[in-house]
Amino acid sequence: MWRSPEPRYDVATALCQGGRDYQEDAIVTDFPFGSDSGVVVLADGMGGHAAGDVASKIVVTEVYSELKFQSANFHEFEKDIPAIMTSAAAGANACVRDHVMQNPQTRGMGATLVSLVMVENRMFWMSIGDSPLYLMRGGKLRQLNEDHSMAPQIDFMVQSGLLDPEVAKDHPDRNCLTSVILGDRVAKSDCPEDPFGLEIGDIVIVSSDGLQYLEEPVIQKILQKYRRRKSAEIAGHLLEAIEKLGDEDQDNVSFAVIKLNHNKPMDRAVRMKPTDVVDTNSGKVTRVVDLEELEKAKAAAMAAGVKDEPSLKLVAGGD
Repeated sequence: MWRSPEPRYDVATALCQGGRDYQEDAIVTDFPFGSDSGVVVLADGMGGHAAGDVASKIVVTEVYSELKFQSANFHEFEKDIPAIMTSAAAGANACVRDHVMQNPQTRGMGATLVSLVMVENRMFWMSIGDSPLYLMRGGKLRQLNEDHSMAPQIDFMVQSGLLDPEVAKDHPDRNCLTSVILGDRVAKSDCPEDPFGLEIGDIVIVSSDGLQYLEEPVIQKILQKYRRRKSAEIAGHLLEAIEKLGDEDQDNVSFAVIKLNHNKPMDRAVRMKPTDVVDTNSGKVTRVVDLEELEKAKAAAMAAGVKDEPSLKLVAGGD
């Protein structure tokens, strides 16, 4: 069966150190060309140099390794994907615990986690911490996962009139995590049993909270403006916007931009009901058809003894 030359997924990743002295984010994406499934794993480390970066690398390595190992079975055992993702996160948590036991000086290190498994147009996801998972659809940006930090509680206090918005914006407890992978009990994790259905035109952003130095309306505007461009170009414009902020306290930024392509058998031309226009003087036939119809028309013309080949107005397929 002839297929689209484009891969099913258009994916780009980006990393930016920001104003920090070292990089504590880690991210990996795996979308093999020709495959109908893919994986994203992102972790935002905490705990300072030689700790936070180690934690994020441990989490990404362990989760990705397990998901990659199981990826050949995603189609066959799709209902088991949430359990596989949960097990992978538990394994990463155990590895962090082992590292801290062997290196007591790293106690307190940890990392957030957002992992995705995509199968065709279905997206399974898991989230621990405050790294956002965004969906852009129909010109509207929304966050799919819950923010496991104090930020939602602080924002609720603002909505209730208990806290001034300006105070809330720079509140010292705003970024305090309520759930994180520390090698101890994970307070909360989100992993829906049912996959999220994606549509052509959707843009998915998996990111560390460093991207949130850009306000959501700004992110939405960039995604809307460049929605028809490749993921790599969208990623470039997001990084450019962060750079323009010029915030000396800019946190590490890591993110993946994912777009769903059509990637299905396509007609060589849009199939339309043929309409004949015959020139009685020349015998030319003008029709609106596809390429298969063209070959048929040529054969019919030759059989009828028409010297001139039929002239066809073709309508190209695609967007």
